[in-house]
Amino acid sequence: MTLRLATQGDWPAIWTILEPVFRAGETYAVDRDISEQAAKAVWMDAPVDTFIYVGDADEVLGTYYIKTNYSGGAAHVCNCGYVTSIAARGRGIARAMCTDSLEHAAHLGYRAMQFNLVLVSNVGAVALWQKLGFKIEGTLPAAFNHPQQGFVDAHVMWKTL
Repeated sequence: MTLRLATQGDWPAIWTILEPVFRAGETYAVDRDISEQAAKAVWMDAPVDTFIYVGDADEVLGTYYIKTNYSGGAAHVCNCGYVTSIAARGRGIARAMCTDSLEHAAHLGYRAMQFNLVLVSNVGAVALWQKLGFKIEGTLPAAFNHPQQGFVDAHVMWKTL
């Protein structure tokens, strides 16, 4: 299994991972009916880099992006987004992608990573990010309208690199 930079040719496989997550509307602050073209702009075109996690059978099991979170005097802070395929969850892929992103961010010259909106309902993600050294710096009350749970709080999480 390997992590590598994504190419434009990887987009169809990436979309098969992202689409069900975006449509569910339970973790990402994107429109549930986002078009494939708009999703590609978010995941492939706007970030500094996009990576894929490729399994032994050359299937894409996960993906992440890294982008500058702020501009100007705060351009040293990056942001990442991670999605693991539904079939590959629970196999340590999110941990591997986050660990890789921390190293890549430092290599790119970022000094910190911030997650802007980690839903408290996404218990697994909150726990994993904390295990990897991220701190909850604040909690935004009722920041996300979850399709099943209604309005849920969201954490802002931070790690100095």
